[in-house]
Amino acid sequence: MEENIYMDYSEIVLAELQEAASLLNKVLEDKALQDNIVAAAELMVSSLRKEGKLIACGNGGSHCDAMHFAEELSGKYREERKPLAALAIAEPAYLTCTGNDYGYAQIFSRYVEGLGRRGDVLFAISTSGNSENVNLAAEKAQSMGMKVVALNGKHGGKLAQHCDVEIRVPHHGYADRTQEIHIKIIHTLILLIEKML
Repeated sequence: MEENIYMDYSEIVLAELQEAASLLNKVLEDKALQDNIVAAAELMVSSLRKEGKLIACGNGGSHCDAMHFAEELSGKYREERKPLAALAIAEPAYLTCTGNDYGYAQIFSRYVEGLGRRGDVLFAISTSGNSENVNLAAEKAQSMGMKVVALNGKHGGKLAQHCDVEIRVPHHGYADRTQEIHIKIIHTLILLIEKML
C-alpha cells in the first residue's frame, strides 16, 4: 500500500500539457476565431472612445476571469496609461442581496439594467454558453442598446444567439481546459484595447 504514495504522476502531467497544447493549436489554426477577437476589441474600444464602459460577468472561474479583465483595464496591464472604464459584476453584498431577493438568475441582468447604458459593452463569459444568469444579462443588455461580446465554448450555447461578437473556444470537454484558453484570449483583448487606444 505504501508504494502507491510514491507513484509516478509524470504521465498525467504530460497528458495535461499535451491536451492544452493541442487545444491551443486548434485556436492558432482558427482564423475566424482570431478575427472575432479583433472585432471584439474594436467594439470595446469604440465604446470607450465614446465615454461608454465595459461590464463583465461570469460564474465561478469565469467570474474570476471577468474580474481580472476589468481590473487590468481599470488598473494597468503592461504599459502606463490612463485607467479605462471597465468593471465586473462582482460586489458580494450586491450579488447576495439580489440573489436572495430575486433569485440567482437575476444577479447580472439587474445590474446591467441599473448601470448599463446604450453604447456600453457587456463582456459575457460562459464556458458552455448556457449559464442562465449570463444569458439573461446578455438579453437585457441588447434590449437596452448595449453591445454584447460572448466568450464561450462547446457549441456556443444560448449565448451565441444573444451577442454581437462571439469568441467560441473549440473545445467540448471539461470547462477548465476552455478556461485556460479564455484567459489567453482575455489577455490578448486587453493588449489589443491598449494598442488601439
